[in-house]
Amino acid sequence: MGCGSCGSGKDGAPGGCQSHGSCSSGSCNRMNVHDWLANLPFSDPESGCRIVEISFNKGSRKDYFKNTTTHFFEKGDMVALEGVSGFDIGSVNLTGELVRLQLKKNNIKEDSADIKKILRRANETDINKWKETKAREKEVMIRSRAIARQLNLEMKVAEVEIQADGRKATFFYIADDRVDFRELIKIYAGEFKVKVEMKQIGARQEAGKVGGIGSCGRELCCSTWLTDFKSVNTNAARYQNLSINQTKLSGQCGRLKCCLLSCC
Repeated sequence: MGCGSCGSGKDGAPGGCQSHGSCSSGSCNRMNVHDWLANLPFSDPESGCRIVEISFNKGSRKDYFKNTTTHFFEKGDMVALEGVSGFDIGSVNLTGELVRLQLKKNNIKEDSADIKKILRRANETDINKWKETKAREKEVMIRSRAIARQLNLEMKVAEVEIQADGRKATFFYIADDRVDFRELIKIYAGEFKVKVEMKQIGARQEAGKVGGIGSCGRELCCSTWLTDFKSVNTNAARYQNLSINQTKLSGQCGRLKCCLLSCC
């Protein structure tokens, strides 16, 4: 049986994550979900949820979009989405009534005007453009780090995500203090010919993007399934009668391990 989240074949051939079909933890798509309401009959099909949950960048980010088309989308379908002065490409992660529950959980109104639209099912031209754009991300990240270093800014660019049509780029950065990157944005815009958006993330989010193996011998929770990062303090360790050893209690991000909370 192949990996359902990365697309590897039944014979175990890797589809994209190069895990040879063994990524059972879902690390190649940590936001992979099962729609347990999919086969339940509803008395009024017309009242079904028209919002679709879309995952981006190998499942590291997700958002909600309104399906105003006449198409019915299933999990895994690639779709073209309304973007910033253009379009983006994402994969359908969840549809139906379960999305309505997710919206309620995240305090998002189903009729909100801020929810962008699904434009169409992604065609071959869209997919090729998306692949070309994704291939640029690593090069842009390396160059963006060098530019930040030249400006002597106390920050680190952890990841770059470029919109499928190449018109916008989001730079995820880590910094201990406030950073004045007004000059940096001008240089980025001129260098990469994109609309620039800067987003600050913490050490835990960076560890989730990098990935790795924890002291328990399993893949990091933050890179497999954990998406909601909460503050962890030593009270969680004291509650479990653990010795306050900062070295043993810290994860790869240098912060206290998130799993300390799951035991409380």
